[in-house]
Amino acid sequence: MEHHPDLIKEHIQNAKKGNQKSFSFLLNTFWSNVYSFQLLRTKDENEAEDITIRTFTRAFDKIDSFDESYEFKTWLITISKNIHIDLLRKQKSRALHQTQHEEESGLYDLADDTPTAEDQLIKEQNLASLLEDIKKLKPHYQKVINLRYFQERSYQEIANELNEPLNSIKVKLLRARKLLAELISQKN
Repeated sequence: MEHHPDLIKEHIQNAKKGNQKSFSFLLNTFWSNVYSFQLLRTKDENEAEDITIRTFTRAFDKIDSFDESYEFKTWLITISKNIHIDLLRKQKSRALHQTQHEEESGLYDLADDTPTAEDQLIKEQNLASLLEDIKKLKPHYQKVINLRYFQERSYQEIANELNEPLNSIKVKLLRARKLLAELISQKN
């Protein structure tokens, strides 16, 4: 669904002020663009999703540096492309280091707590049905949902436990809530 450029600019400005609903809007609006771009590059759903999460994490970390004379989607795609290139370089470097090591040894051998519409929908479901829907999510989404809503951990506690950056956790939770709300809506 295409949004009016003024609406997108308004959400970018609000995100720069820390508005969680604007971050959620931007994530939901541009997720498919970035994910599709990475899926074409990587040909791997899990890797594309991981890079997409990293893209939004980095973009939201650096939202203040976004120059509004450019398209937000183009900025996200550029970040995504750079993350993928960095990952490829690291893999190449790791492989080279591994090969050198093997040759030497002679062995061969990766926010804000304001309730959203998705939160409200999730809350309204009965527990058994909700748990059934949560099990349909990918394991890393199940984990953050479990830690956040069933173990009532803060974003920071989740980040510490999973050893991931705070903004990565926020992006994963935004995405997990959206996917879970979609599953619940499909059933109703």
